[in-house]
Amino acid sequence: MARIAKPVIMNVTPGSVAEQAGLKPGDKLTAINGKPVRDDLDFQFLSADEQMALTVVSPTGKRSTVNVRKGLDEELGVDFGGKATYDGIYTCHNNCIFCFVHQQPRGMRPTLNLMDDDFRLSYMHGNFITLVGITDEHWHRIFEQKLSPLYISVHATDDDLRAFLLGTDKGRGIMKQLRELADAGIQFHTQVVACPGLNDGEHLDRTIRDLTSLGENLLSISVVPVGITKYRDGLYDMRKYTTAESQVMIDQIEAWQEQLVPDWGTVLVHASDEWYVMAGREVPGAEVYEDYGQLENGVGMIRLFIEQMNAATDRLPAALPAPRKVTVATGELATETLQRAADWLMAHVDGLTVDVVTIDNEFYGTTTVAGLLTGQDIVKQLRPRGESLGDLVLLPAVAFRETDVKSLDNMSLEEISVLIGGVPVAIAGSPVELADQATAGRLAPERKRRLKSLRFRHQGEAAVVNMPRPTAEKDPLGHCERMPGFGAPLAK
Repeated sequence: MARIAKPVIMNVTPGSVAEQAGLKPGDKLTAINGKPVRDDLDFQFLSADEQMALTVVSPTGKRSTVNVRKGLDEELGVDFGGKATYDGIYTCHNNCIFCFVHQQPRGMRPTLNLMDDDFRLSYMHGNFITLVGITDEHWHRIFEQKLSPLYISVHATDDDLRAFLLGTDKGRGIMKQLRELADAGIQFHTQVVACPGLNDGEHLDRTIRDLTSLGENLLSISVVPVGITKYRDGLYDMRKYTTAESQVMIDQIEAWQEQLVPDWGTVLVHASDEWYVMAGREVPGAEVYEDYGQLENGVGMIRLFIEQMNAATDRLPAALPAPRKVTVATGELATETLQRAADWLMAHVDGLTVDVVTIDNEFYGTTTVAGLLTGQDIVKQLRPRGESLGDLVLLPAVAFRETDVKSLDNMSLEEISVLIGGVPVAIAGSPVELADQATAGRLAPERKRRLKSLRFRHQGEAAVVNMPRPTAEKDPLGHCERMPGFGAPLAK
C-alpha cells in the first residue's frame, strides 16, 4: 500500500516566491509538476525547476494548482519544520542475531526501539541500511536522484552467512546490489559488525576481498565489534571479543591496509576505536583516518579528540584566579582518553584539578560506551562522592538527547545535579567544550579555523530523523558503538 505523505508547510519566507504565490503555513504541498513530494529529497529535486505547477491542499481540504516561476538558483521559500521525510520512515524487518534494539529493556521511550532501514536517511544522515527488501521504485529513485554516497551494512558477502546474520533469506544477493550501485556511479561506505566466530577470520577476509572488487565507488569499509547488553534472554548466544581476539582483529585489518594502499591510495579498511581500546593498543595516527569518513561509526574518534585537544593548547589560560576542581564522568572505553585530557588541562592551567570517573554501565550490563550511560547509573555512582565532586561535574554530550538534553532514561541535567548533592552539571562534546567548561569559560578566542563538533545519538531519535545532515567537524568525546539501529550522526 502506498504511503500517504504529509508535507505540511510550517513557515513561508517573507517576500519569497511561495509567499507571492499565496502559500501559507498549514498548507500541504503534495506535488510539484505532478510528482509527489514524499520527503526533503523529492522537494529539493523537484523544486530546482524554474517553472513549477504546485499542487496545494489547504487546511480545510481544498485542492488547487498554483503555477510559479523562479530563478534557477532561487529557493521556493517554504519550510517543512526540518523534517527529512513526510511519509514516515521505512523500518527494518530483518531479525539480526546481533541487533541492539532487540537488547533493549522494556519501559524505555519508544524512539529507542525504532529501527530504520530507509535509503533516504542513509543518504541524508549517514544511517547504515541493509538494502533488504528495497523496492524497484526505491532503486529507481536512488539512480534518478543520484543519492550518493549511501551507507551499507554488509556484515558478510557470503550469501548463506549474511542470511543467517540478518535472520532472513532476503539478506542474500548483497554483492549484486552493490555492483548495481557501483555500475550506476553511486558511491557507498560499508560496515561489518563482527561477531566472534561467525563473520570474522577467513570470512572477513572474503568480505573485504569481495568488496574491493567493486572498484572506486567503494569509499570505505569499517569493522566494528558487536555490542552486547545483559538483556539477551531468548536471543542468539553471543559474547564480546576478548583482548587477544581484538589484537588479532587489528593485525588482520592493518595487514589489509598495507596491502591496499599501493593500489587504492587509501587504507580503505578501518578498525573502529573499540578494537584498540579492548586490545590495549594506541590508536593509529591521523593520517590513517584520512578524512574521518566513518567517524560516526566509531572510527577515529579518539585520534580526532587528541588532535583537537592539542590544537587548543595555546588557548588555555595559564592559571585560574582561584582553585577549581572539576569531575569528568564517562564510560569505560573513553576513560583513558579523557584521563589524557585531564592531565593536559592540569599541566597547562595552574589552579585546576580534574578528576576522571568511570561510570560502570549497570543498566545495560556489559556495554562500556559513554553514549549508553543512563542518568540513574551516573547518579548512583557520583552521589557517594559528595563534596569531592568539586565545583562542576561534566558529562559526555553523547549520553544526552540533543533536543531536550535528557538522558536515555529521561533525566535532565538539573535533576542529576539535585540528586548528586547540588553540584552544577554540564555536558561537553569536544575537547574545546571540555576545556572551556573546566576553566569556567576562560578559553581564549580561537585564532584559526574553528573546530566544530558533532554529537552522536541513537539512530531512532526523532531529532536524528528530522534534522538535515550538517557539514561540520566531528565530536569524538563520546565513544559510540555501531550496530544496526544504533549510532548515527546528528546535527551540531
